[in-house]
Amino acid sequence: MPDGLNDPASTQPHEDLRDRHGSPIRTTSATNGFITRPLAESDVPASVVLTTLAAEDARFRRHPGIDPLATVRAATQWIRHRRIVSGASTITQQLVKLGHPRPRTLRTKLIEATLALRLETLWDKDQILRAYLGRIDYGNRCAGLPQAAFHYFNKSPSELDLAEAAFLAGLPQAPSRLNPRLRPERAKARQEWILRRCLELGWIDDDAFDSARNRRIVLAPVRSDLRAPHFVDFVHATTPQPSPGGRHLTTLDLALQEHAEHVLRRHLAALRDRHAGQAALVVLDNASGGILAMVGSPDWSDPRHGQVNGTLARRSPGSALKPFTYLLALTDGATAADVIPDIPTSFPTATGVFEPTNYERHFRGPVSLREALANSLNIPAVRTLHDHGGPNRLCQLLLSLGLETLDRPASHYGLGLTLGDAEVRLLDLANAYATLARLGIHRPVTPSLGPPTPGTRILPADECWLVADILSDPAARADSFGLVTPLRLPFRVAAKTGTSSAFRDNWAIGFTPEFTVAVWVGNFDGSPMTDVSGVSGAAPILHEVFTHLHQTVGTTWYPTPAHLVRIPVDPLTGRRPRAPISGRPEAFLRNHLPADESPVDRSPSGQVILPGDYAAWFDSADNRLGSRAVLDPGSSRVRLRILQPQPETVYLLDPDQPLDSQRLLLQANVPCHWSSPSLELAPCPGGTEALLRPGRHLLHATSPDHSRSNSVWIEVRPL
Repeated sequence: MPDGLNDPASTQPHEDLRDRHGSPIRTTSATNGFITRPLAESDVPASVVLTTLAAEDARFRRHPGIDPLATVRAATQWIRHRRIVSGASTITQQLVKLGHPRPRTLRTKLIEATLALRLETLWDKDQILRAYLGRIDYGNRCAGLPQAAFHYFNKSPSELDLAEAAFLAGLPQAPSRLNPRLRPERAKARQEWILRRCLELGWIDDDAFDSARNRRIVLAPVRSDLRAPHFVDFVHATTPQPSPGGRHLTTLDLALQEHAEHVLRRHLAALRDRHAGQAALVVLDNASGGILAMVGSPDWSDPRHGQVNGTLARRSPGSALKPFTYLLALTDGATAADVIPDIPTSFPTATGVFEPTNYERHFRGPVSLREALANSLNIPAVRTLHDHGGPNRLCQLLLSLGLETLDRPASHYGLGLTLGDAEVRLLDLANAYATLARLGIHRPVTPSLGPPTPGTRILPADECWLVADILSDPAARADSFGLVTPLRLPFRVAAKTGTSSAFRDNWAIGFTPEFTVAVWVGNFDGSPMTDVSGVSGAAPILHEVFTHLHQTVGTTWYPTPAHLVRIPVDPLTGRRPRAPISGRPEAFLRNHLPADESPVDRSPSGQVILPGDYAAWFDSADNRLGSRAVLDPGSSRVRLRILQPQPETVYLLDPDQPLDSQRLLLQANVPCHWSSPSLELAPCPGGTEALLRPGRHLLHATSPDHSRSNSVWIEVRPL
């Protein structure tokens, strides 16, 4: 007897999924409790037999276990097209494969053919067919005909009519692609093909064909008593099948899962009148990468979108990627006190001029890196990315953190990548933030309880600590969000929101050393919401879930690194003032301390001197500095712009020309001094030129009075 086929009506091993505390999530047998006795002849009506054979094996009654005609046809098609066009497995061969899955090789095919021939000598055709129908996958976790009939039609197999039987018979060919819950038109087309095949074979007449084809298929509602259904699907898709009769302990916390489901549904109901129809949530255990809660949609039983897992959907993250841009700057030696101009700025790119604006369409002038990140300002984020490696560097970092949906070249996203011009999955983004929470240690997410996978250091710990410190600072974000906001909790949580264009997606992600919580709110069809931002949509859900975690399990915060100091700085210069000033000291690593103010930083009356780049902003209504600052009277009011090279330009070295002759003339709109940490620069009749060498290079231009500067990244490749 072939392995796994000891009884023609035996069932698959039962499934016993448990949460991390041993509470049952789902415990089923192959028949899921709907039919407990073996499939008898009365359980398989003629309509099921005819449609199954038409779909899978029309010569089933005539062949000895393998079908020579189908085998020759499949081989001929493979030779002609160099790919598999149609299969040749009989129902008997498929049953053998179900009983003992093996790697799909030519040797496996030969083994299965031999076992199929042997099985046909031991069982009659009806036994084989009933065993097959008791095991085959009909999708939506329906293993066997009894489960499928109950799940899709709330019937026993004997009650199925011809239309329903043909509908079910089509699903095993591709249970995911033909899933009638998600793609009903595909399942219906497959059903009609099977009915036409029955007609061509003479098994049904024209009247039966027309009646079945025109009969409206009405699926039974999805059962609403399933626990953590999206998580269960994720377990099935990502983990090996548990051993027969064994328990599969998962990372899920069922009590937390049910609390999160309740919170998500309640908050989403309050947003219905603002066209917010869907939401998703995930909670991670940072120490192990385990999934503590996964809510893919608010209502699994919703026939239209309920079974879509929003934690795995590709969506635009808005500003939620900004922390990783600033992390790049911090690793380059920037500090949280560095001043970044938040002023109208044009960024030349390969596809034209990019002119970002802030969410509220105002500009704050000089802001610290801390304020820029905490207030989620767009222009400082784009400027920071431009000055610290560009989209290529950020894209590589995000890919290393597991955001695998960034599957296009970095040039496709451009500098807008830091503003969310890409698509990510909520689960992946949550784990990227969990890497920040682990102070730079990356671990894959897992749904299975067990020893944690060894982590890999991807990010520097001190810089991750600084990002966490900024994101947990309610005073730093107050200018944009106010002091009373869902992001502020009575204990420390690092939190960031994101809102995509036209309010199509909004996000809230937060972490403590123990947990990462990520929430998405939007609509699966991509339609916009009405003025629902990350703060008003997703953040209240995050707030309530984190409050529950703090009250039930407890949360902590990171100790201050021993090599970190807090030093007062002037918020408009980012430098240590010559005289003490009021205000909160900034955090610095001992190897990146702020410079002291120099006489050129202030006017004789003590006002901060702003360079000429601020001229247009300084004269605008957005200038709220009053008498605290003046414009440098000695600097030009024209911003320094690099004319050549353009950002992210790729230069190819000509192998037929001497290397020393391949140079690039550097040009700007005002006289300036050029520098580069990796390219040799030399004066030339036209100004300054760079001697090109393979690699990625930064070119920096500074005005003679050091009041204006700009940078550009280029890449040089051998031809």
